[in-house]
Amino acid sequence: MSQVTTSQLPWRAPLLTVLLLACSSVAMAQWQWVDSTGRKVFSDTPPPASIPDKSILKKPGSGMAPPAVTAEPAATAAATAAPAAPQIPARDTELEAKKKQAEQAEEARKKAEAEHVAKARADNCERARKAKITMDSGVRLATTNAKGEREIMDDKAKAAETQRMEGIIRNDCGPLPKQ
Repeated sequence: MSQVTTSQLPWRAPLLTVLLLACSSVAMAQWQWVDSTGRKVFSDTPPPASIPDKSILKKPGSGMAPPAVTAEPAATAAATAAPAAPQIPARDTELEAKKKQAEQAEEARKKAEAEHVAKARADNCERARKAKITMDSGVRLATTNAKGEREIMDDKAKAAETQRMEGIIRNDCGPLPKQ
């Protein structure tokens, strides 16, 4: 069996060219219109009957669809003199609604976080005030060291702990009351 070379089949190049041109003309046979939600639709089939002619942007073979001609030139002049407010496509309103919903969720999260922090500060304030009252009472206090042994606090340790409690009270409760 012998091999066939391209030089023996001279008709291949013109055939390929014709096929490519046929495919490109089919690819150009596209319909383009704006549907009822404001989205552009591209199809090789005509739009449904519910789509008005003014919404058809492109027809196969004609390039762009001709602009719609109105029967009332006075209405056209009035429309060009006072432009209407731009209409927001449906997708933009959906996007705005989702954006607003996300902002509300973020606001709610921040509010819950602020409430959590406020509750923790109030709890710290109450504990620090109780601890300061205990420090100021003059009662002997004991702590547990790293070995688990009980140690009695001396005056220096009490003063340091009292200062620490006053700092917590200042941060979480506000200024200390005058004595």
